Amino acid sequence: MSETAPTQPEATVAPTADVDPRATIGAGTRIWHLAQIREHATLGQNCNVGRGAYVGPGVTIGDNVKLQNHALVYEPARLANGVFIGPAAVLTNDEYPRAVTPTGRPKTGDDWTAVGVTIGEGAAIGARAVCVAPVSVGRWALVAAGAVVTKDVPDFALVVGVPARRIGWVGHAGRPLTAKGDGIWVCPETGTEYAEAAGRLSER
Repeated sequence: MSETAPTQPEATVAPTADVDPRATIGAGTRIWHLAQIREHATLGQNCNVGRGAYVGPGVTIGDNVKLQNHALVYEPARLANGVFIGPAAVLTNDEYPRAVTPTGRPKTGDDWTAVGVTIGEGAAIGARAVCVAPVSVGRWALVAAGAVVTKDVPDFALVVGVPARRIGWVGHAGRPLTAKGDGIWVCPETGTEYAEAAGRLSER
C-alpha cells in the first residue's frame, strides 16, 4: 500500500482583509483582519500577515515569513524564507520622496522609480524599525526596535540606533553571541560556533 503525502492546508484570509485576485498566496498562509495584499505580490507557504499589514504590488515574500501588525512592506521589496518583520516596521521604496514635482504638479507613478529593500533568510526587523531603500539586511541579522537602517547590514549582525550601527553578532537563535577568542563567537543557547574575519561572520 502506497502512502499518501500529507495535504497542505489552503491559505486563510480574514473577511476584512483586502487581497488582490492577482496576488499569489501560498498554502498554509494566514492573512488577518484589515491587511492589504496588492496586485502581483507573491507570498510563500505558511506565512503569517498580521492585522493592518501592507504588502505592495509585486513584492516577493518567501516561506514561513511573519509580518506583525501594521508592518508596511513597499514594492519592490524582496523577503527571503523565515524573515520576521515586527509591528509597525517600515520597508521604504522612495529615495527622494515628494508629493509634487518641481513644477507643483502632483506626482504619479511615472515621475519616480521605486527601489526596494532586500531582507535575507531568517533576518528579523524589530518593532517600528525603518529600512531605508535600497538597503539589504543580511541572513539571520537582527535590527533592533526603532532602528533606522541606512546602510547594508551584514549576515548575523546586530544593529541598533539612528542611524543603525553594529554592536555585536547574533546566531540563528537570535541571541547575542559570546566572544570565545581568536575571532570565534559562540551562541549561548545552541553552542553553535561562528568565525569572524574582515568584519564578516560565518558559520564554522
